[in-house]
Amino acid sequence: MGLETQPKNPNSPSSSTTTTTKKLTLIPLIFLIYFEVAGGPYGEEPAVQAAGPLLAILGFLIFPFIWSIPEALVTAELSTTFPGNGGFVIWAHKAFGPFCGSLMGCWKFLTGVVNIAAFPILCVDYMKKLFPVFASGLPRTLAILLSTVILSFVNYTGLNIVGLAAIGLGVVSLFPFVIMSIMAVPQIRPHRWISLGQKGVKKDWSLFFNCLFWNLNFWDTVSTMAGEVENPKKTFPTALFSAVILTCLAYIIPLMAVTGAVSVDQHEWESGFMAVAAEMISGKWLKIWIEIGAVLSGIGLFEAQLSSCAYQVLGMADLGIIPKFFGVRSKWFGTPWVGILMSTLITLSVSQMDFTNIVASANFIYSLGMLLEFASFVWLRRKFPTLKRPYKVPLRVPGLVVMCLIPSAFLMVIVVVATKIVFLVSGLMTLGAILWYFLMNYCKSKKWFVFANGDEIEVILS
Repeated sequence: MGLETQPKNPNSPSSSTTTTTKKLTLIPLIFLIYFEVAGGPYGEEPAVQAAGPLLAILGFLIFPFIWSIPEALVTAELSTTFPGNGGFVIWAHKAFGPFCGSLMGCWKFLTGVVNIAAFPILCVDYMKKLFPVFASGLPRTLAILLSTVILSFVNYTGLNIVGLAAIGLGVVSLFPFVIMSIMAVPQIRPHRWISLGQKGVKKDWSLFFNCLFWNLNFWDTVSTMAGEVENPKKTFPTALFSAVILTCLAYIIPLMAVTGAVSVDQHEWESGFMAVAAEMISGKWLKIWIEIGAVLSGIGLFEAQLSSCAYQVLGMADLGIIPKFFGVRSKWFGTPWVGILMSTLITLSVSQMDFTNIVASANFIYSLGMLLEFASFVWLRRKFPTLKRPYKVPLRVPGLVVMCLIPSAFLMVIVVVATKIVFLVSGLMTLGAILWYFLMNYCKSKKWFVFANGDEIEVILS
């Protein structure tokens, strides 16, 4: 699948200019979704450290059915029914009105930009293993800042470029894990898979569930780019389900290979251990390859999530939630350069902070956003029962409630295990989001900025 040139639909909610843009087709979209969610098995190691091999394997086998598939189903139905930029913001807006749309937008945007800031740091952390000069001080700071700016510029050059790059980055970053898994087969001892962990090592359930959540969420973020997809009504469901399969296999196969072939102290299973395991299984050459792959994966994650944040800003401007100038596109590339710039500036402002509590807080408010998203999904089915849905989850409203209650119960676990500082930071973020809504309404009443009339925007459904 390639990338085709299509004129912007003048009735589309994302048509803030007449710029001709290149639409995403199936294969680039699959890899963009893959990088929105995972980007490789990097980061799954703490699940073993927290609960042992057996529970980690079961977690990555079962959790996709509890969380990933329901979220992908919701995204597939709503993205094809409302194929405009803004995604979940549009859904909450259509279901419960502008306040919920604005609140959803703020929650998801804050989560996104905090996540984006982590990826240049991840890249530099892997680079320092090969080049120790990046371990600390000015070289590390400059590397983080320059990589953020350069990667943001790549995003500015067009979503089609990002989509094609995602294919290359995905193949190159996954290939060393394929080699490692094959070479591990003769060394696998199946009895290691059923280990519940070392005696005397206490289970860390907060780390375990947050690890699963962190590695298998964000299926809905690609919905903010639905207006940039070629034939989204057919392409989106296929891409989502293909990405679910790719992501699950990319996690479970290396995990089973390493847990079966390598026996080490459980505490060594921290982020980055896959590279160490590769050296134990195959040699240093594969360790270096996986470390390079981690950098490439971080680049793919950065580009995919920055695109989602930028197009979310564009969608919010189209809905009249924020001033219209936030939806301005580049004359050369058709990209929402204001959204890219705003996301990049916020990312740079938090890139030097300690992420432990910030990322936990981002997970917390992401959970709140997902609860609102599931509620919007069910309510839209009830509110518009006869609305044409190109892809429709084959369940009636009671079945949809049950489908959404299962992942919602897990979201409540994430909320309950949060620390006091996470409650505080998340509460302040939510308060800021509420105040932002009333500030925007005040700006509208004073006519300080030009706002799009969200009530007049109709998403093309045919």
